[in-house]
Amino acid sequence: MANEQVPPSTSSSSTDVVSPLGNSVIPIVNKLQDIFSQLGSQSTIELPQVAVVGSQSSGKSSVLEALVGRDFLPRGSDICTRRPLVLQLVQTKSEEEYGEFLHITGKKFYDFSEIRREIRAETDREAGGNKGVSDKQIRLKIFSPNVLDITLVDLPGITKVPVGDQPSDIEARIRTMIMSYIKVPSCLILAVTPANSDLANSDALQIAGNADPDGLRTIGIITKLDIMDRGTDARNLLYGKVIPLRLGYFGVVNRSQEDILLNRSIKDALIAEEKFFRSHPVYDSLADRCGVPQLAKKLNQILVQHINAILPGLKSRISSALVSAAKEHASYGEITESKAGQGALLLNILSKYCEAFSSMVDGKNEEMSTSELTGGTRIHYIFQSIFVKSLEEVDPCEDLTDLDIRTAIQNATGPKSALFVPEVPFEVLIRKQIARLLDPSLQCARFIYDELIKISHRCMVNELQRFPVLRKRMDEVMSNFLREGLEPSEIIIGHIIDMEMNYINTSHPNFIGGSKAVEIALQQVKSSRVSLPISRQKDSIEFDKAASSERSLKTVGILARQGNGIVADQAVRPVADGEKVALPVNSTWGISSIFGSASSDSHAPVKENSSKKSFAEPLHGVEQSFAMIHLREPPAVLRPSESLTEQEAMEIAITKLLLRSYYDIVRKNIQDYIPKAIMNFLVVHAKRDLHNVFIKKLYRENLFEEMLQEPDEVAMKRKRTRETLRVLQQAFRTLDELPLETETVEKGYSVGADPTGLPRIHGLPTSSMYSTSSSGDSYSASPRHLKSRNTLPTNL
Repeated sequence: MANEQVPPSTSSSSTDVVSPLGNSVIPIVNKLQDIFSQLGSQSTIELPQVAVVGSQSSGKSSVLEALVGRDFLPRGSDICTRRPLVLQLVQTKSEEEYGEFLHITGKKFYDFSEIRREIRAETDREAGGNKGVSDKQIRLKIFSPNVLDITLVDLPGITKVPVGDQPSDIEARIRTMIMSYIKVPSCLILAVTPANSDLANSDALQIAGNADPDGLRTIGIITKLDIMDRGTDARNLLYGKVIPLRLGYFGVVNRSQEDILLNRSIKDALIAEEKFFRSHPVYDSLADRCGVPQLAKKLNQILVQHINAILPGLKSRISSALVSAAKEHASYGEITESKAGQGALLLNILSKYCEAFSSMVDGKNEEMSTSELTGGTRIHYIFQSIFVKSLEEVDPCEDLTDLDIRTAIQNATGPKSALFVPEVPFEVLIRKQIARLLDPSLQCARFIYDELIKISHRCMVNELQRFPVLRKRMDEVMSNFLREGLEPSEIIIGHIIDMEMNYINTSHPNFIGGSKAVEIALQQVKSSRVSLPISRQKDSIEFDKAASSERSLKTVGILARQGNGIVADQAVRPVADGEKVALPVNSTWGISSIFGSASSDSHAPVKENSSKKSFAEPLHGVEQSFAMIHLREPPAVLRPSESLTEQEAMEIAITKLLLRSYYDIVRKNIQDYIPKAIMNFLVVHAKRDLHNVFIKKLYRENLFEEMLQEPDEVAMKRKRTRETLRVLQQAFRTLDELPLETETVEKGYSVGADPTGLPRIHGLPTSSMYSTSSSGDSYSASPRHLKSRNTLPTNL
């Protein structure tokens, strides 16, 4: 033993190593971790870190103590790590070795056994003294010349059976805690697995695979290589032939339980580990993958590269979070207690609210949503895509059957059942169709009212969170104010519909008119006529022709008659096919007739019966022996026959043409007038007069204190946001301490010719970063001229 060459300890190998890049970025990340730890679980910034995972008794604690070179972690037969331990190793030039806890400000622990006791005590304070588990971190810094700059998070070991106060689902809880760390892309995973277990069933590699399925950020640690079965080795494991990992595997030898009980030092354990690997025929050729010193150096390199790959995006995220926090903090404002200050604050809020409301209606608000249509765009959509299109889809004759129209026609003729006067049924039916436009018009106004209410609720949401009483009062005033604008809108809408109903303008240039309607109706009836069978007898054919001719003459005569009389049959001549019908006109209405106007002397004289005889007188000379003829009672409800004659079909066709023509005129008027009325009496009224109403209703000195009262929740949010803002500002300044050269490092990792499969940094020559000896035990670097920038905005 005396003649054996003692390998350099971690102290000798690491004191010769100075990495300017590592010494710059890792301490800064450590500082950022300390900064963001002030926010606890509220922090949303993901920082680069290395999480150590493994099952209970996998050797995690031994690996961490070997990296530090000192005993400082609690030991026991049950679960040892019951809270996440954030361990920051900081390399110093002095010979002092000490630890500092973040929860104990200003105290240095030079006795590492005291560090162990403080870890145990702090764990018990949070997780209880009976094996309970907590996700609240313990943060420990260890300063030593014998360590490399590395930051590790020691997570509780995966356990199967609950003990003490542990819940029955302790395994699921620990796995959830571990996943909350390792699922983050910025986290490297150190998966610790003992060599005397089946690697394929490793809990550490299994949970790491769930978070990192491609194995891009997982480093495998094989512990207890010295207690594998005789004749076996971990060569295939270290080469990654069982479960390949992008960052490779490292093998270490842990102190045994006997070594711990005998207080064998970490230094002696490292010497024994070095001797074991050099004397082993398999591991001697894998020197760059075996031993704690090699693990420490490679872990330092990987962490540096990982940090530099993440830093550009990290700086951007912190900058965005800083702007967001500053904006949120500004929304809470400051507390003011004077009446003058409260009045000024209230007036400012009311003015900004009115401006925001108007700009949202006009579509000029900067905070308008980019994922959906809001504000004035929705108002336009209601007018054009709902109201206008809905009216265009309405057919005035859709709900009118031929029987309905025929009934209206017969009711309009009165006792002169042989007469058809189209003006009367047309006016009755068209007024009913115009009246149907009232409901959708009023509904459109209600839609716009509801939309304005929605817009008002979206105004200054964040700013008014701190004043719920004021928000409620403003909503009440806004609702009443808009309702007051809705009432005149509904009144004017009713007037518009009444105007259209009370004056049926048949002289409108776009109205089809009676003559054109008759011409089109004749064509429709003629085209729908069914040809008679050719096999009829000649006399039957002649009879049908005569009947048809008579009906045609009668129809033309009916359509040509005056509104208050008939045209004599002698004045009507047969109409040849294709000949246009010359129609007389009517001048007896208060409004223009559908068919124009005519003189009143177009009546054919009616001969009076020269023998005027009373039917009440008894008939002389008639036998009284005959029985009296009795009439049956008329039916209570009289409906027209369902079968239509050709004349009735044409009358119905004419009426439909007139209805559709005039309804189209009215519909266009309504589509134009109703949106204008709603905009004028409701929307523009709200934009113009809202500020004056707010001042009149709310700007009262006796209401200031009540309306500007903040709930406790808002005060807590302001305090929390102020703290977040302070932390982000501090983090932003810390990032400005980074040397400029770190920003030239390319993102990502690349595998080169390094047999270990470890990544190299692009953009930095290997000779300028690391100078590795042939044994791979040490590396060195040349100094750099480092610069920093201060780019923190002064207005934050």
